[in-house]
Amino acid sequence: TSAVSLCSQSLMLAKAKEEWDQEIVDKQAEKERYLSERVTPLHTSGLSLSQLQDLCRELHEKVEIVDEERYDIEAKCNHNTREIKDLKIKVLDLRGKFKRPPLRRVRVSADAMLRALLGSKHKVSMDLRANLKSVKKEDTEKERPVEVGDWRKNV
Repeated sequence: TSAVSLCSQSLMLAKAKEEWDQEIVDKQAEKERYLSERVTPLHTSGLSLSQLQDLCRELHEKVEIVDEERYDIEAKCNHNTREIKDLKIKVLDLRGKFKRPPLRRVRVSADAMLRALLGSKHKVSMDLRANLKSVKKEDTEKERPVEVGDWRKNV
């Protein structure tokens, strides 16, 4: 099963690589086609100085127009990104996302816990220590062996 999954993954990766390469080639061809339609080749041979100057002025005017459009688009893009950031902040504020404080350990007696769970109507007192067996110190001393013998005698 692992060999089959590895084989299928490698086939999918190979297919994705082929499609990606084809997409790059298509984009390059589209770029070349677009540029060939929009940009006409310049024929500067055989032009006089005044004609070359007019051509340069014409090209400068086109460059200025393109720069204005680029600046306008960039300003719109910056405005939209600022607006998106503001909206994200508003969404986070509306969602009420805040950092939870660390909880502290609180000691509560069994009676207080039962009162909190059952309400103040039920007055149940639970003495948990009442059921414990009381052990005196003397009892524990009797259980211990008083004299510790030599362990080599038992061997």
